[in-house]
Amino acid sequence: MLLAFSVAPSGQPASAANGGPTPDASVHDAVAAAVKIVRESGLPNQTDSMFTTIEGEWDEVFDVVKRATEAVGRYGSRVSLVIKADIRPGFSGELTGKVERLEEAISATD
Repeated sequence: MLLAFSVAPSGQPASAANGGPTPDASVHDAVAAAVKIVRESGLPNQTDSMFTTIEGEWDEVFDVVKRATEAVGRYGSRVSLVIKADIRPGFSGELTGKVERLEEAISATD
């Protein structure tokens, strides 16, 4: 399975609501916390400007997404989570394999 997800906090974290520091509009610290969990999982992964993609079995991939989402939750009172999955049993190495096949197809049209 390939699973691409984007997770971001919204609202103020509890500390800001109780007179603590007010967060700025950037979510990079929250996203960094999520990506750190993904990278530490040991699963093949790739992060770009919009999504992080993970490759693995259903349970292990969703465990990582759950933990990443919980980490982001500390940065706001709400969390937005977007998920897109390519479920193709029996295949692995698709994180790079799909892109390699695409590049080959593009080269073949030249």
